[in-house]
Amino acid sequence: MNDNIHQGHRARKRFGQNFLHDPQVIGRIVKAIAPKADDVLVEIGPGLGALTEPVAEQAGHLTVVELDRDLAERLRQHPTLASKLTIHQADAMKFDFRQLVKPGQKLKVFGNLPYNISTPLLFHLFEYADEIDTMHFMLQKEVVERMTASHGSKDYGRLSVMTQFYCKALPVVQVGPGAFKPAPKVDSAVVRLLPYNKAERAAVDPAILNRVCLEAFNQRRKTLRNCFSNFATAEQLQALGIDPTLRPEQLAVADFIRVAQWLATQEAGYAN
Repeated sequence: MNDNIHQGHRARKRFGQNFLHDPQVIGRIVKAIAPKADDVLVEIGPGLGALTEPVAEQAGHLTVVELDRDLAERLRQHPTLASKLTIHQADAMKFDFRQLVKPGQKLKVFGNLPYNISTPLLFHLFEYADEIDTMHFMLQKEVVERMTASHGSKDYGRLSVMTQFYCKALPVVQVGPGAFKPAPKVDSAVVRLLPYNKAERAAVDPAILNRVCLEAFNQRRKTLRNCFSNFATAEQLQALGIDPTLRPEQLAVADFIRVAQWLATQEAGYAN
């Protein structure tokens, strides 16, 4: 039997499709999402409906964003699910999630994300942090480890800083390859992301914070004096309370934010 075919659908490599089929794992993920009837639920990449069915059963209705035309059509024709779904056949990377928000309610977003695009897709979703209540995503275990890593660990990098600027991030379920068809070559995990309210987030331009992270982690073997030499001297870093002899992974999220805030005032000064 061809392992790439599940429920009559051939998994498409270009869409990074791996279909979840383990009922125990599915049950644990649905429990983590905790769907309720009045939630505004949004699933990215519903695929063959492994999570969609139990979530729709508990909530009564949800919106799905599916890139694969065949799978979107399959959901439209589904005997029990079709009436419970609003289906957007679209690319989640370009999708405007704001259109799904209801007055006074934020979105609960979840999905088994294609591993080949998970990082850019997460960055796209962070732009909607103010409209999102919770996110639960199945990802490559290594990606979840990077998102939740503390400074000082080898997994800590740009994804850690940007995730933790926007959200509280917690690993909730570990998943082995056998839970999927076809089985991926890596372990997976589910991460829970709880976006901070705008008032709780540091006042910093995310684009500048992202740039500071790129400068730092593009040369993670070097010291901060070298990493940040494009825009700050060792003396300027010291004045910010940052040791220029440290390596990037030793710098806490709050320190990255401080550097980005300082850089923004420097650039604003040049502009005036």
